[in-house]
Amino acid sequence: MIPYGQHRFPGKLFVVEGTDGSGKSTQLMLLYQYLKAEGYPVFFSEWNSSLLVKDTTRRAKKRRLFTPSTFSLLHATDFADRTERDIIPPLKAGAIVLADRYIYTAFARDVARGCDREWVRHIYRFAIKPTVAFFFRAPLDVAIDRIVSGRPELKYYEAGLDMDWTDDAEESFTIFQGKILEEYDRMVDEFGLTMIDATRSIEMQQREMRRIVMSHLKEKAASAG
Repeated sequence: MIPYGQHRFPGKLFVVEGTDGSGKSTQLMLLYQYLKAEGYPVFFSEWNSSLLVKDTTRRAKKRRLFTPSTFSLLHATDFADRTERDIIPPLKAGAIVLADRYIYTAFARDVARGCDREWVRHIYRFAIKPTVAFFFRAPLDVAIDRIVSGRPELKYYEAGLDMDWTDDAEESFTIFQGKILEEYDRMVDEFGLTMIDATRSIEMQQREMRRIVMSHLKEKAASAG
């Protein structure tokens, strides 16, 4: 297990993880809206959104220049920038940070692409340990159906076509997501991910998520009092 940061910041960090099509982003946005309505100071951070590397990522994807290791290192650079700019300052101020995907996305996707498991974990050893890391688990066929039916065309790297498993985008995507799901499943015990059954209704998932989050916020309020 990586020795990542047991921080003492007064804020709370909640992250969502899962394969494409698991519904994690929908659940995080619903939580964000709920916490804002309840008057909590909430900040949002999204995977692969740093302006520092955004243009480089876009150009490299367009020209299909990435290898698994360069893809991994660029995402780590993005994450490091966002940690310093978007995650640590709100936590220091006592706010709530909601992250749409976190280090576990790298652990799943990079290893699925063939990167060494321990190497990837070592790169992210500077990361702050989340208060709760939710893993929205949907069976592979359910997740695949949600994505394929909702998108006219799968993108090259999204489908894992860079790995040369097959020339068929949908088949490659299925193989890629299957490998990713295997990595997530093995991380549940390793990192103590909180698994949510993503086949249930949106409302049921959200109620469970809110219950867990609020238990941590009430705990914080009680200790402050």
